[in-house]
Amino acid sequence: MNTLSLFRCLRNPVFARLYTAQTVSLLGDALTWVGLALLAFELVGKNSAVVLSGALTLRVTAFVLLSPLAGAIADRLDRKRIMVVTHLARMLLVGLLPFVTAVWQIYLLIFALNVFNAFFTPTYKATIPQVTGQNDYPQAIALSSVTYQLLSVLGPGFAGAVAAFIGARQIFFLDALSFVVAAILIFSLPGQLRVDSSQPAVRTTGRTWQDIKAGTTRLFVDAPIRYALLMQLVASIAGAQILVNTIGYVQGTLKLGEVQYGWVMAAFGIGAALSAVVVGAINRRLALTSLMLMGAVSISLALMPANSVDLAVLMILWAVAGAGQNLVDLPTQTLIADRIPRTIQGRVYGAHFAWSHLWWAISYPLAGWLGSHLGDRSFLYGSLVSLGLLAVVQVTVAPQLRDREHIHYPTWHEHEHIHDEHHQHDHEPEILTGEPHTHLHEHATILYHSHPAPIDLHHRHHY
Repeated sequence: MNTLSLFRCLRNPVFARLYTAQTVSLLGDALTWVGLALLAFELVGKNSAVVLSGALTLRVTAFVLLSPLAGAIADRLDRKRIMVVTHLARMLLVGLLPFVTAVWQIYLLIFALNVFNAFFTPTYKATIPQVTGQNDYPQAIALSSVTYQLLSVLGPGFAGAVAAFIGARQIFFLDALSFVVAAILIFSLPGQLRVDSSQPAVRTTGRTWQDIKAGTTRLFVDAPIRYALLMQLVASIAGAQILVNTIGYVQGTLKLGEVQYGWVMAAFGIGAALSAVVVGAINRRLALTSLMLMGAVSISLALMPANSVDLAVLMILWAVAGAGQNLVDLPTQTLIADRIPRTIQGRVYGAHFAWSHLWWAISYPLAGWLGSHLGDRSFLYGSLVSLGLLAVVQVTVAPQLRDREHIHYPTWHEHEHIHDEHHQHDHEPEILTGEPHTHLHEHATILYHSHPAPIDLHHRHHY
């Protein structure tokens, strides 16, 4: 296993610049949330946790509501322009945070900030396969995930040190500067990043809604992707237990302090980062669905004994759980890049971003209820819930290979056509079937192990 293969994708100068912009942007996000925590404490003191939980709820709400639309737009417009505009908008919004004097202003700015984040993240994810090509995008996705996980561990410490040096409110000005730097890096990318220049930039409301529905449809009609999405629900139920109830166990049950809590959560992030390195390095030696199953089992089982262990064992368990979380999340992104045509990846990544955050919106309240009602056994029952759901998903929707010699799978695309004896199917009411028109339709393909190229057998229309 060659770990250095993970960095091979950086030989691509376009991706290297895009990756650098993402890294700077992630540092900016760390500054945002540390600064926000300090600002909330300054305004409301011990009730700052209520403010932060409200801000996180608004963040998830923005993602769920707007990411599908963002993905549809990313398939239609220049993705470079979308990413530049979203960074500049976030620069302006975080630049207003130092002047906040009331909690409602925090809520308003955080929601607006994450509206633009909801447009940036799916666009960025869909752009990775576009700029790296067939051979390098698994490593590029893995490297982006490693960076995200490492900065989630190291970023708050860096941001806290900066805040101690320049002040809680002044940190937002440095935060704004990071978004400007990221925007400049993306703006300097050569040319445009449009996936299909033949598509009109402006479409009707009905067609936009059709694009949004197509993103979610693709998540659920494709068996491996549907399996991956439901495995993310399993992982989010277990992961929410960790994010919500660890603080109570470390400081309440174990009677330890904030430093020890930081160690435990750092172990979770480091485990996730290391698993991303492994996934990028093994480069398809294991099936993606097998990695997801391993990850879901790992994070679910890691919770089971956690209510009765000391600090050292808890750190080990949380490192395993972090690795399991990323073994579910990371292959899902690669699977979308594998199985979805490039011209519609934006809308599918957008729909996936929304659904995966909806799982967390469900899992957080469940974790809170278990923590408040079953505090001394919350991890055990959280483990049992996630394992039960895992068994249901595995039995009901796990993709099965019925023939060892080949794999059936669908690919989708659009082309202009009219209704004749070869094209008889239903449409949305606003589409005139007697005139040339386009819509997504599916080709059933078969990939033989002895033949590297997919052979198109026939095509059928998806309504």
